[in-house]
Amino acid sequence: MEIYLDNAATTRVCPEAAEAAMNAMVDNYGNPSALHFSGVRAKQLLEQSRKQVAEVLGAEPEEVLFSHSGTLANNSALLGAMTLRHKRGTRIVTSSVEHPSVSRVLDALESKGYEIIRLKPTLNGAINPDDLFEAVNSKTILVSLMYVNNETGAVNPVEYANKAIKQAKAPAFVHVDAIQAFGKMSVKPRRIGADFVTISGHKIHAPKGVGALYVKKGLILPNLIHGGGQENGLFSGTENMPAIAGFGAAAAALPDPMTMQRDMKRLRRRLITKLSKVPTILFNSPDNGLASIVNISILGMPSQVLVNFFSERGICVSAGSACKKGHRSEVLTQLGFSPIRIDSAIRISMSRFTTEEEIDRFVEVAIEASNELRQKVF
Repeated sequence: MEIYLDNAATTRVCPEAAEAAMNAMVDNYGNPSALHFSGVRAKQLLEQSRKQVAEVLGAEPEEVLFSHSGTLANNSALLGAMTLRHKRGTRIVTSSVEHPSVSRVLDALESKGYEIIRLKPTLNGAINPDDLFEAVNSKTILVSLMYVNNETGAVNPVEYANKAIKQAKAPAFVHVDAIQAFGKMSVKPRRIGADFVTISGHKIHAPKGVGALYVKKGLILPNLIHGGGQENGLFSGTENMPAIAGFGAAAAALPDPMTMQRDMKRLRRRLITKLSKVPTILFNSPDNGLASIVNISILGMPSQVLVNFFSERGICVSAGSACKKGHRSEVLTQLGFSPIRIDSAIRISMSRFTTEEEIDRFVEVAIEASNELRQKVF
């Protein structure tokens, strides 16, 4: 029995997305920029996919631009926003636990003289809105926050960013990295007051190789890539139509977010109730975080040893973010956990296809790991 519990890293492609991608590869395979009938059909598929993603965001189709990855979308939003606002200030407000595709860009901007304010999360893993209001001043040109933390599931109060900007009368944009949130909870750019929102296909059961950036109507970001001018010139290059078609189909197949969260909370409660009886297992995720992500530590057991232990028994879990391979978790470090707790941490991330039987099997192996590996170590 193979059990996949690493859905925060990537998801298996759902049937609807697989069918749409196959159609784009085998039947509707034209280049959307071509003017003959095959190109026109492909263009229609491109716009249909754009509309499907936009509907989930509550956005206009023209506000959704397809990129080749979430990382490219994040980079383009941050660097583009800086280009538009660099004459009006130098302060950027973010958190200290952002994804590398955000934090590394801000590191580079800091080396060029920008003032980067990195808000530290509270014990529940999210930033304090009061800290956000204090950090945003009249020289702030960007607030960039992750909606859901990819390691703990903590949900940031991103809706306060726009309020803090208005209070400070700052010329700032709001960028939200919603890659982990999209498809699991309601992500509406207008409701949260965001100018730019990043999402990714392979987190919602679409193929890898496609992301999207919501750009608020009326804003035009300067391009980082020079080429044929696809996607309003922001993401030049022939569109990855199989992945885009899959993204659109996966978005259209998403269940209601409230239903999704209800089911995830039920599975989470089942997992926590059973494991809370084991004294050597600690929970690193907040109670009010995204239910599909649960970070735990099996004390004294190195994370990679645990990943291998579960893998040998047919269960896929993660030692943390797949984007920080080989490094101690910065997120758990920022939360103030001890080194032994951090180095014993694994992440369980569920999808809408996860079953109670799979959770029960994971619990069995977790208890087995706690007993067997501790005997070997001690």
